[in-house]
Amino acid sequence: MDGAIAADGARNGADWKLGVDIGGTFIDFCALESRSGRVASLKVLTTPEDPGAELMTGLALLAEREGFDPGRTTRFVHGTTVGINTIIQRKGAKLALFTNAGFEDVIELARLRMPDMYSLFCSRPDPLISRDMVFGIPARMRADGSETHAPDMAAVERAVATAKANGAQGIIVSFLHAWRNAAQEASVKAAITRLAPGLFVFASAEVWPVIREYERSSTAILNGYVHPRVSSYLTALEERLKDRGVPARPMLTKSNGGVMNAAEGKRACVNMLLSGTASGVIGASWLARQAGEDRILTLDIGGTSADFALIIGGEAQFGTGELIGEFPLHIPSVSVSSIGVGGGSIASVDAQGVLRVGPESAGSMPGPACYGRGGERATVTDAMVVCGWLGHSEMAYGQLRIDTGLAHRAVGELAARLGRPVEQTAQAILDIAVSEMFVEVEKLASRAGVDLRDFTLMPFGGGGPMLGAFLARELGMKRVMAPRRPGVVSALGGLVADLRGDFIRTIFSPLSAASLPAIREAFEALAQEGRDWLAAQGHYAAAQLNLSCDMRYIGQSYEIEVVLSPEWLADGGADAIEQAFHRTHEQLYDFHDRDGAIELVNVRLSAIGAGPALSFPETEEIDASASPARRLPVYTGQSVQTVDLHDRQTLVPGSTFHGPAVVVQEDTTFAIPAGTQARVDRHLNLLLTFAE
Repeated sequence: MDGAIAADGARNGADWKLGVDIGGTFIDFCALESRSGRVASLKVLTTPEDPGAELMTGLALLAEREGFDPGRTTRFVHGTTVGINTIIQRKGAKLALFTNAGFEDVIELARLRMPDMYSLFCSRPDPLISRDMVFGIPARMRADGSETHAPDMAAVERAVATAKANGAQGIIVSFLHAWRNAAQEASVKAAITRLAPGLFVFASAEVWPVIREYERSSTAILNGYVHPRVSSYLTALEERLKDRGVPARPMLTKSNGGVMNAAEGKRACVNMLLSGTASGVIGASWLARQAGEDRILTLDIGGTSADFALIIGGEAQFGTGELIGEFPLHIPSVSVSSIGVGGGSIASVDAQGVLRVGPESAGSMPGPACYGRGGERATVTDAMVVCGWLGHSEMAYGQLRIDTGLAHRAVGELAARLGRPVEQTAQAILDIAVSEMFVEVEKLASRAGVDLRDFTLMPFGGGGPMLGAFLARELGMKRVMAPRRPGVVSALGGLVADLRGDFIRTIFSPLSAASLPAIREAFEALAQEGRDWLAAQGHYAAAQLNLSCDMRYIGQSYEIEVVLSPEWLADGGADAIEQAFHRTHEQLYDFHDRDGAIELVNVRLSAIGAGPALSFPETEEIDASASPARRLPVYTGQSVQTVDLHDRQTLVPGSTFHGPAVVVQEDTTFAIPAGTQARVDRHLNLLLTFAE
């Protein structure tokens, strides 16, 4: 991502576009200076006690080091973990749920699924709303949208009084069949607002108007649970940016890989719960397209977790049902699988003497022992230091110096308990981390029905390059591609992301030529809704409208999403839609029934407003063998070997070298195992190929 321009370029009239992503340990910055195309990057340690303070620190450092001018910022896109951390830590709002009388157990019953069906010790998570805060309101709407019993407003008034007395901060209203007719929810919401103006209220149909009461209710609950913290955080963010002189309206990355403005983020909080992980995949997709890579497995390792996603045809994959902590998210999102293994994951020995890694993390404070910030327990990062892969240069743009003595002390305590040498214990920590990632990636590949040997691994995040090549080798993958600045790919994702709004309508109809007018009408209504949404975001140019339907064979319990072409709705026949459903069903399940009757459940539309067109400079490759900066001892699993250390800044397009080797740079360290050939391409990506 490097270019060449004087540091005072911004002061000569050029504008800046800035992508920012806050993780558990670092906040990442990716700033584009428009005149030259130069990209500046930075990482700053987070401040858990004051979320957002690190943003001001980063802006000041960018101005000092790179000539960044806050007053000429024309695009500011921000990804944050405030929402998801609120759920994981269970520090959200105290809520009440108003639902139909007789259906008060909807969130406890859920779908009667256990998180891990093969575990004898598995338990279902406690709901985010306790049973005493769920109130049944006499009211009933039929599935066809006709009302049989209007809401009992006296019961609503009593429930509001009890909820307030019990300390409720907000109320969620979720009634049966509100996807068909939201009038009852709207009338009850209006009554609550009148009776208790100090409480916030969300109705399920306004958050996500989808069939199935549990999915609709749980999505609205997640939105309300994080609302106060997200809203206050975004208000403080707007004030801080204003005080810093940033004129650009802040935009937020969304779970679906797009962006929205901060004003909407305060209301539609549920849309940004997976913003950080989605941004990483969007950034990786953009880099993959630039490099001409068609099939990518992404590996994003931060301080707390490792996230995996598939990029096929240069595009991220989307789905629903992603887990937010212990709860499924039912709105469209970039499909990401996560596991609690990151650079800060703590290694421990359990009561049976078994070495374990994660999911507990040291975070940014106190952090791994080697950071010298008070951490005393061994982490994956400490194990990398003990083995010799890490600790040969400053980290995080000069903000961290690795203390190898502290790392040896922390890992040594575990080694003493296990009765093994320190290096072997460190290697065991790394092996466990890689094996846990291996299991999660195999699940992902099986669900998607892909052969990972046909994919290239793209590691990013601060820890991705440290372990990525070892994971790729275990998976039998042939190639690894590390971008020039892997540590800030998530911030880059926000920089290049499109505006993207998702809209849904349940129509529940057999698929036939007779049903096409209703389908067309639903899509036309969604298309107008999408255009209005883009206009509210400040986008008035041409929009891309993507259509799809959730469909199933009549008699099936669940549906699959099928992508549609607009002309299929215009030609007056349903044959093309039927064939698309059969093909999709065959692809997913290796089975289809040409004679089976098809049912259409939901129509979906994604309205996309193109983000900024960016391109990074390319350089012709010159075949040259890279010269190492020095050589150093590394424990490679069996013995200590002397390996080459390369400075990423000195590796030019066409540079080649062999593993084992270590590549150091400002935002991460790349550990390269034996049996690999490394080459730098014209985009400054570092490509690894494994010997057969």
